[in-house]
Amino acid sequence: MMTIKKILLLLILVQIIPNDLFAQNSSNPWEIKLGANLINIQDKNVLADMAIGVPSIAVSRRIIGGFSIGAQYSMNKIKIESLSNDLSYYSMDGFLKYSLLNSAKVSPYFFAGYGFSNFEDGINKKGFFPSSDVSETSLAGLGLNVNLSDKIGVNLSSSYRNADETKSYNHLQHFIGISFKLGSSDSDGDGIPDKKDKCPEIAGLKEFNGCPDTDGDGIPDKDDECPEEGGSPLMNGCPDQDGDGVVDNKDACPEVAGSLEMNGCPDSDGDEVNDIDDDCPEKAGFIENNGCPWPDQDGDGVLDKDDECPKINGQIDNGGCPEVPVDIMEVLNTYGSSINFAASSDRLVGSKTLNVLQQIKNLLDQYPKGKLVIEGHTSDDGDEDYNLILSEKRAKIVMEYLINLGIDESRLESIGKGESTPVHDNSTPIGRARNRRVQFKTTFN
Repeated sequence: MMTIKKILLLLILVQIIPNDLFAQNSSNPWEIKLGANLINIQDKNVLADMAIGVPSIAVSRRIIGGFSIGAQYSMNKIKIESLSNDLSYYSMDGFLKYSLLNSAKVSPYFFAGYGFSNFEDGINKKGFFPSSDVSETSLAGLGLNVNLSDKIGVNLSSSYRNADETKSYNHLQHFIGISFKLGSSDSDGDGIPDKKDKCPEIAGLKEFNGCPDTDGDGIPDKDDECPEEGGSPLMNGCPDQDGDGVVDNKDACPEVAGSLEMNGCPDSDGDEVNDIDDDCPEKAGFIENNGCPWPDQDGDGVLDKDDECPKINGQIDNGGCPEVPVDIMEVLNTYGSSINFAASSDRLVGSKTLNVLQQIKNLLDQYPKGKLVIEGHTSDDGDEDYNLILSEKRAKIVMEYLINLGIDESRLESIGKGESTPVHDNSTPIGRARNRRVQFKTTFN
């Protein structure tokens, strides 16, 4: 009855121990075993039943690999038929244990040790450890841990104990009970308790408080912006091959040192266009012209893009075009007085007239900003209204001829003046011929 009460007391103790106190953990590898022991005396001259007793307690600590060192204590009551009194039994030992498959569901182990066994018959004797009751004992055995979780398991073991005193007995000692692993939980199994593990769900390294360093650059993945590429602390764990301070994954030119402003690319000519996009990387230019300088074909100091006369040397304040001298108008009107028409006709007369029109065209080419107003005139022969219409036709035919020679139409305008502004006396044939003419006005700027 007493034995049953002790077993019930042990089970109650197991239930009230806080469950989160125990967890398999290599950094805190303490193990406690609580249970019952069974003693079977191995002496052919002694008749004794197998005795069951409690408590049986063992404490061990893993030291390296599968090796653990520990101590154990057991109590029992043994009935021997030849003795009137039951033997009060206890054992106290130190042991070395070697576990196989330590992290598996079922883990066998071997152990051996040395200690003391006591078979006390109840007769008073002098001394704390009388030699007749306490025996130095060597032991060896094997056991099995069945891990129910990472916190708790069932333990079974058997050992042979060799007692060296005359009144002691060699015996088998069996153990059945529950084992607990002391320490905090280690969810990722990296040997660092969850309460100290900065990355409790990912196996990591002790030097990084349980966090991994996948690329081995000395920066834990949680702080590494490039966890799979080795980098430097200055780059937050990212690589920078060219050492320009721009990480490779943001560097448009990762193998050539550049600047942050140019996204890691160089700008050799300093024109704010990086070399890979610069059509003239060694000559400063403009973003709008792909990094090249604007041309100035005529060398007048006005860039072609702003030069209204890009192929003719001109003045800056005149948009790159040459200014028309005052005497050009005199030349134009001298030419105009040489353009003759047949009487009552808008037909140009003579090769000299055509040659004059070519000279006018050449002159206009030299001043491409100039616009020319062509005025047609007549003598006073005939009706005044008719002469007005005829003068308009004469101005228009001159304009069309110049257009055919290559002058842009937008630069020309024709108007008729009729007989209203003669330059010679209409009373003579020569005067009337000279009044049949064109005159020029210009808006050259």
